Amino acid sequence: MAKKVVAKLKTGKEGHGITKIVKMVRSPKTGAYIFKEKIVDAQKAKEELKKLGN
Repeated sequence: MAKKVVAKLKTGKEGHGITKIVKMVRSPKTGAYIFKEKIVDAQKAKEELKKLGN
C-alpha cells in the first residue's frame, strides 16, 4: 500500500503557498518502491499528486 505525504514549505513571503509532494510508487520493472518528489503550488497539489501516480 503506497503512502502519500504532503508537506507545506514556507520561507518568507515568497515561499507561502508552495507544497512539496512525496509519493511512494511501486516500480513496474523490479517491484521495489520508489519515491517521486515534486514542488508545486498549493492550489494544484491534488492534481499533481494524481499525475505522480501514473
